[in-house]
Amino acid sequence: MKKLNTAEIQAGLQQIDSKWEIKENCIHREIVFKNFVEAFSFMTSVAMLAEKDNHHPNWKNTYNKVTIALNTHDADGITHKDFDLAKEIDTILSNIVL
Repeated sequence: MKKLNTAEIQAGLQQIDSKWEIKENCIHREIVFKNFVEAFSFMTSVAMLAEKDNHHPNWKNTYNKVTIALNTHDADGITHKDFDLAKEIDTILSNIVL
C-alpha cells in the first residue's frame, strides 16, 4: 500500500465528512454521543468493518466520546485504506442521531 502525498490527502479529505482533519500524520475525528452505550455500540459497528477490512483504527473511548485516528502502519502514513474506512465510519454515523 502506497503512502499518499499531500495533494492526494487533500483530495481524499474532500470525499469524507468535513469533521475529519489531519492531525499527527493521521485522519482524525472526535465524536460525542448521547451516552456510553451509544458510543460503545458505534465502536462495535466500526470494529466489525475494521476486522472485515483488516484495517484497524487507533481509537479511544471516554464515556460518551470516541476519538479516532486512522493511518496505515505498514505505509507509515495515510493511504487509500484510511479514507475507505473513514467513508464507512461516516456511513455508520449517518444513521445515528448525535
